[in-house]
Amino acid sequence: MAAEMLAGGGVTVDLYDSMPSAGRKFLMAGKGGLNITHSDPRDLFLSHYGARAAFIAPHAADFGPEALRAWMKDLGVDSFVGTSGRVFPAEMKAAPLLRAWLHRLRAAGVRFHMRHRWLGWTRDDGRFALRFHAPDGESIHQVDAVVLALGGGSWPRLGSDGGWASLLTEAGITVAPLRAANSGFDIAWSEHFRVRFAGHPVKPVVVRFTDMNGTTHRKQGEFVVTENGVEGGLIYALSALLRDGIARDGTAILHLDLSPGREEPRLADALTRPRGKESLANVLRKRASIEGVKAGLLRELAPDAMAEPPRLARAIKNLPLTLLAPRPLEEAISSAGGVAFEALDERLMARAVPGLFCAGEMLDWEAPTGGYLLTACFATGRAAGLGARTWLAGRQR
Repeated sequence: MAAEMLAGGGVTVDLYDSMPSAGRKFLMAGKGGLNITHSDPRDLFLSHYGARAAFIAPHAADFGPEALRAWMKDLGVDSFVGTSGRVFPAEMKAAPLLRAWLHRLRAAGVRFHMRHRWLGWTRDDGRFALRFHAPDGESIHQVDAVVLALGGGSWPRLGSDGGWASLLTEAGITVAPLRAANSGFDIAWSEHFRVRFAGHPVKPVVVRFTDMNGTTHRKQGEFVVTENGVEGGLIYALSALLRDGIARDGTAILHLDLSPGREEPRLADALTRPRGKESLANVLRKRASIEGVKAGLLRELAPDAMAEPPRLARAIKNLPLTLLAPRPLEEAISSAGGVAFEALDERLMARAVPGLFCAGEMLDWEAPTGGYLLTACFATGRAAGLGARTWLAGRQR
């Protein structure tokens, strides 16, 4: 996005990428259907950026969901709004959009240099001498301005390993430690439960979590049991709160309602009626619609309640799930932390290094899945490219 803005202003642009081909993480984001943005109203949309909403707001105002969809349309890619409000390309895939985009960038004169891993820079008379590890060994390229869009620390095999943090810190740019965002969490499952239910989705279910400010967050959807714990959209939606709760208290307790829409007294009454020769499993299935992984969760997390219908009804509606730790950063969908907005001006230029701009996931913000991540990456890339273009034009006067 930064390259497109610069090339559109007549700037000669060289794009360096450590990977063999461009846009690998973009392609991974679209593997199951490219959720590129969201149709939320503006205020609701911005609320998903939490404490960093005020910093994202001006960039999202300049290039938000509608502008992003228009940009896609201009590349020949139609989009549609799904039932959840999420926005997808008509073909659902990332590859056609990326191909059209790269073709347009090359036609605009952008020169691509693949397998070039950035090693740092020196400055002389206001210019940058960028050092790269390239296929033919180390190389140095002289440039007038730099836009860094190096990603966070998730999915390092796709290029974003966070190795840039020390280089920027040494240059006097404040960088917050990278942490997992939109991640799964570890739970101490029994061996029996792990073997029997790993990979099973839990749906429909309501989860509740009370944060450190005493606010209770309630969401309905689904998540997946893993060998190590839990993951999935419902978990990702609360992952920042859960991660911070674990950092403060050592664990985080998520409460599950395994029977949304059924009141506890009605469940208790249904479970209390004589069951004759029926097994408890049949009673749970017929009277509470609890079976499979949901029944397994009850036996795993509330074994003492299974023989007492009132306690069992309470457990179905309020089952505590103790999360021990977020999964490692390299497994996360995205990362929190990065270059502090306070270290940048309104153009996203580093205050400590004039001519150096930063964009995308390497900035210190986070958001849940749902199109919010990609939208902010597009918007900040555009802002950094325009910022660099303006700065270069000012130097030529």
